[in-house]
Amino acid sequence: IISIYKILSESFRVRDEMATPEVSVIEASNYTNVLKSVYENLDDYVGQTICFTGYVYRNSDFEENVFVLARDMQTSHYNETLVVGFLSNYKDAKNFENESWVELTGEITKGTYHGDMPILKVKEIKQIEKPKDDIYAYPPDDSYVPTSIMF
Repeated sequence: IISIYKILSESFRVRDEMATPEVSVIEASNYTNVLKSVYENLDDYVGQTICFTGYVYRNSDFEENVFVLARDMQTSHYNETLVVGFLSNYKDAKNFENESWVELTGEITKGTYHGDMPILKVKEIKQIEKPKDDIYAYPPDDSYVPTSIMF
């Protein structure tokens, strides 16, 4: 009886561990939810790797190796948009023109640009064609639950 109990208890043991994916792929549909959560809980996300597509966007005060992996977020029914995205750091960023579309895989780090913020340390980047669908991001909703694991 003791042996059966041990075998069954091992077979049905609840595991509280959750495997962390090596790379979390972000979709256009949840981009701003993830972005908002990372900004609000930065320390929980440092070290995680994400993959996403967007376009290269630069401000005039950016250093040569810095750009935003951007999407246009629709803010109204009148097609008004706002640029949103992750600040990204890549040694060869100058090789990518403004508004060129890229697929980027990067590690979330903590950096500063007018205050603490997440900065993607680029691991891989490649130029892609502008997508035909899902080019816009939409304002965050309440469906995303912040956790230290991306998905």
